Parts: sequence; C-alpha cells; structure tokens
Amino acid sequence: MQSDRTISRRALLVGLAAAPLAVSALSVAVAETLPKMTVTKDPSCGCCGAWVEHARKAGFPVEVIESPEVNRLKVRLGVPQALASCHTAEIGGYVIEGHVPADAIKRLLIERPQAKGLAVPGMPVGSPGMEVEGVENGTYDVVLFGPAGQKAFARYRGSQQV
Repeated sequence: MQSDRTISRRALLVGLAAAPLAVSALSVAVAETLPKMTVTKDPSCGCCGAWVEHARKAGFPVEVIESPEVNRLKVRLGVPQALASCHTAEIGGYVIEGHVPADAIKRLLIERPQAKGLAVPGMPVGSPGMEVEGVENGTYDVVLFGPAGQKAFARYRGSQQV
C-alpha cells in the first residue's frame, strides 16, 4: 500500500532535474542583493586572486583592477600604513584592506558603523586567500578603522570567527 507521503519515481526525477536551476536562481538572487566590490591589486600578486575567489563564492559581484599603483589608492582612501596589506577593495562606501573574511564584510554592510572600513593587517596564514596546506590556521583580528581610530571588529581563525 502506497501512502500519501511516497514520492513516485517520475516526481523524484523531475525534482532532481529542477534542483540545479533552483540553486542557480538562488545564487543570482544572493549576488543581486550584495553591492559590487571593486578590488585593486598588484598584477603580480597571487594571493589576492584567491581572496577575490573567496569573496565571489560568498556571493559578492567583484570587479578586479590590476594596478602597480595600489599604494597610492590606499593613501587616497585613508588606509593607515600599519593596517596595509596586499590589496584594497571598495564596497558600499567602505574600504576593505587585505584578507578580510566575507562574513565580516557582510556584517559591516548590515551594521553600517561610522568608519572608513575593515582591515586585516599583513597576510595572516589561514586567512581567506592565505591558506597553506599542512600549516595550521593562525588567529587574527579584523580591525574597524576610521576617523575615530581603530578597534577590533572580530577575531578569526582561518575563515571561522572565534
């Protein structure tokens, strides 16, 4: 006896065939809700490309500008020298400096604090784009910076907030 909760083979196959379309539509919807991120990086930097892929996988539409003048951009945008890293992004009126996890950027865009932006100074091992196989992820701070100074915004180990 077949119950009302049993799925026919045909219904299962139709559902499985439609699943990729549903996932694709969801991905497009998520990308449309996040603002475009513009990343400026040195043409010779490889880890910057890995960080861009991290941002894209998180749903951010990303435009990449390769420029050997990225340090001039940092100065123009007000990135403190002590917070400088290898690439600089602009999104939603904020500056994102270095290997900031996508979750922290999403939180910044939701909370909208009075600040210039977020930074992960240097290039911590295990931060997005700086993963090294066989090496333990380091713990690092994401720093909120602006006219009022600098303060910890979040702490991460790898891409996971701690």
